[in-house]
Amino acid sequence: MSEKSQDKLLRMRRRLLQAAGWGSIGALLPTIGCGGGSDPAGDSTSSALGWSSSRTTTTTTTNALPNTGLSGRVVVVGGGMAGAAVAKYLRLWGGSGVSVTLVERSASYTSNIMSNLVLTGQRTLSSLQYKYDNLASRYGIARVQGEVVAIDPVGRKVTLASGATLAYDRLVLAPGVEFIYEQGVGIAGLESAAAQARVLHAWQAGSQTTALRNQITAMPKGGVFVLTIPAKPYRCPPGPYERACLVADWLKKNRPGSKVIILDANPGITAEVHSFTDAFMNVHAGVIDYQPNVVIHGIDTSTMTVDTSIGKISAKVINAIAPHRAGRVVTAAGLADQGGRWASVNQLSYESKLAAGVHIIGDSAGTAQPKAGHIGNQLGKVCADAIVRAFGGLPPDPAPVTNSACYSPITMETASWLTAVFAYDPSTQAMAAVADSFREAAARDGGNFSNMSKWFNALMSETFS
Repeated sequence: MSEKSQDKLLRMRRRLLQAAGWGSIGALLPTIGCGGGSDPAGDSTSSALGWSSSRTTTTTTTNALPNTGLSGRVVVVGGGMAGAAVAKYLRLWGGSGVSVTLVERSASYTSNIMSNLVLTGQRTLSSLQYKYDNLASRYGIARVQGEVVAIDPVGRKVTLASGATLAYDRLVLAPGVEFIYEQGVGIAGLESAAAQARVLHAWQAGSQTTALRNQITAMPKGGVFVLTIPAKPYRCPPGPYERACLVADWLKKNRPGSKVIILDANPGITAEVHSFTDAFMNVHAGVIDYQPNVVIHGIDTSTMTVDTSIGKISAKVINAIAPHRAGRVVTAAGLADQGGRWASVNQLSYESKLAAGVHIIGDSAGTAQPKAGHIGNQLGKVCADAIVRAFGGLPPDPAPVTNSACYSPITMETASWLTAVFAYDPSTQAMAAVADSFREAAARDGGNFSNMSKWFNALMSETFS
């Protein structure tokens, strides 16, 4: 590829990434001045997603991949929002000469986004599952179902549990999070598998989601549901608050007299403060009891009692969200240098600060951006762009912008939304929130609830199709 053509492609990708950062805020601009509360999608779901359908083709076939003149081997570990996005865009932007192998232990991805609706019976787990067939057939991504057990950054290869090895020029780790249960670090009383089976986190969509749903439906009238929230950072704020609201609404309709007690380790609501303060104080008043700054001393699963800094609380169901850290492949490789939990990365390329040629994206990366699916999708694109530039002998984009957007159910029929923009700050060499970019819905309503499904469907299609 000529230097002129390569420069044109790079400029096109940068425009896409900038659009990914500012799209949803742009949709809000007409309403900010007059105090309106329209949803971030406006009339276009793509603007809430942070991508422009006019710049992104999701029906590309392998034969249509460009011949950029670039070549390189990339292994991606983890097929969630970040891993799927980086794999897809490495092929779209890198072209046919950039080979991509996706290693994922599961046959499909189950979305954490929208999984709280499984608890109320409004969604099924199967409706949240996405296979990797399109990534393979449309973009020529090689698929390996397995688990990476060792990384050799010097020899540039990974070893699978099967004993097989995969060589790479660049390695991308996107394993999500691991829940912390070790004695003295996690929640006391939940160290054993038996205890964890009784007091669930249900914070990784799957079998525990269904099990928690069964526990909730088995509650008697007047029962107590306790939800514990770890200190931030944790995956997907405002997820725990929306869960509390949905459970409270279901209990009001189906188990009158029941209560939801939120035990939050944080000093206050960490996201959508306006929406959830109204939800706790007004919409679900008398049902939700929100307690901030709570220290959990331990949980006795035999009596279903939580020992806390505000006293002992007994419950029919305890939903204890354990603290998180980077996925095991990151911590086992010694790359989680931020308190043993998160990985420091160059936030222009997401290359590890400890291992050259190894990039860490999504929830495992130690940045100020939310650990959320929408951000995972965006980091996948930023990382893909940086790797493709590196294969061409170019530095990463010096000014990346990302956007975090999400909807939050407040009841089983209404929702609010939140959006924020992050930009690279050269003075701190980190992504930072753009001043005044945080916006949330002025009020919950049914229109937001309807648009939530449109936003979700578009985001998942853009990532996995």
